[in-house]
Amino acid sequence: MSTTPLMDTTVRDRIIADPDLLLEDQDIMRALVAANEKTMGGNIVDLRGIAMERLESRLDRLEDTHRSVIAAAYENLAGTNQVHRAILRLMDATRFETFLRDLAGDVADTLRVDVMRLVLESEGDGDDPAIRQLGEVLSVGGPGFCDTYITHGRDIPVRAVTLRQVQNHGAEVYGDKSDYVRSEACLKLDLGAGRLPGMLVMGSEDPHLFTPQQGTDLLTFFGGVFERSMRRWLAAGV
Repeated sequence: MSTTPLMDTTVRDRIIADPDLLLEDQDIMRALVAANEKTMGGNIVDLRGIAMERLESRLDRLEDTHRSVIAAAYENLAGTNQVHRAILRLMDATRFETFLRDLAGDVADTLRVDVMRLVLESEGDGDDPAIRQLGEVLSVGGPGFCDTYITHGRDIPVRAVTLRQVQNHGAEVYGDKSDYVRSEACLKLDLGAGRLPGMLVMGSEDPHLFTPQQGTDLLTFFGGVFERSMRRWLAAGV
């Protein structure tokens, strides 16, 4: 066997000085293992090589899981920040008209939804001039309207938050914009003892913004803050 180095002296010295560089390079290690298997012949099973392949496969899966967890954490953090900013914007209002205008404007923009509607149930016909003055953001329905809207009239429990994909749906809530809404979040509102319930509806042109598989914790929190704000406004006689 020749003692003369077969590779470039600079490369050889670098490897000897810092072998970790070689060990951490997966492509080089695969090439070395493959070369070793060739020298061993085809009739020998290299259990160490098989073990290395399995460990590499597990490592790849762990890295994918790690990236998914990190991405989900960042997404949850971003969603939390959005909800917090939206709540702070709601709390800035000193008049009910401003509260509703912000709801359809800055709050909707912060939550990145295309349409925001507040639905209140009433014994009347909803044709009050004071209600019309508040604009499209406020809709009025008869008793039981919110539950019927959320469940599509089916006999099923009404959740605090309902997420779903829709199409050609909700003209009675969205008006002309119902043609563009492809997903929505419906937040059932408890407006206090002696009052009919309400509903906050968020509509989006993105069919994947709200889907039944998503978590509802943040929207549940937002709905809880919103309904408490509404109770104060209603108690003040707006």
